[in-house]
Amino acid sequence: MNTTPQWRLVGDWFDTCKCDIPCPCEFAQPPTGNECQGVLAYHIRQGNFGDTTLDGLNLVVVAVFEGNIWAGEAAPIMGIFMDERADEQQRQALQTIFGGQAGGWPAAFAALIAEVRGIEFAPIEFTIADDLAYWSVEIPDRVVARAEALGGPTTAAGQRVQLLNPPGSEVGPGGVATWARAMVNHVDAFGFKWEWDGKSSKHIPFDWSGPDSA
Repeated sequence: MNTTPQWRLVGDWFDTCKCDIPCPCEFAQPPTGNECQGVLAYHIRQGNFGDTTLDGLNLVVVAVFEGNIWAGEAAPIMGIFMDERADEQQRQALQTIFGGQAGGWPAAFAALIAEVRGIEFAPIEFTIADDLAYWSVEIPDRVVARAEALGGPTTAAGQRVQLLNPPGSEVGPGGVATWARAMVNHVDAFGFKWEWDGKSSKHIPFDWSGPDSA
């Protein structure tokens, strides 16, 4: 009998990575140069794990891999930062969900991971514009990722460059990916160190729930 409580997370996800714009991974293709180094940021607008409320909490992953992750070629290595504001129950809930033990899409994504170098609780500042003009996340002295919405000579004012139903969505099937340019992509954490300013970024909202029905 599954004793995992009902849970749901609704929020915003974005990444910044070393891929050229647009990131091929979102199209289920190998990353630019066949190698990815990136930041994945999650902001929970509304969330619960049973009776435990998770509203407003953040999580950041730094990851590297080679090959097409969607073709089973890649073995991602990552480190995870969780929101230091979370109390003990919330920390356990976040680790259970994102570790894949609670089912839902995070379980499918966790199955792709080869190694987690560590989990740290840290101050995470997450910012996102209501009109998706920009988004950012910062962990002091460890991670800075900031992006501005992609535009061009034929992009209508105030409109976003978007992809419907991306075939390689990191947050699961469906959804809308909004493209951006990573103005800052800095990492010095878990033995990783990189600067990939000016490369690809994308935002996708997520709506997950679990556990999976039998």
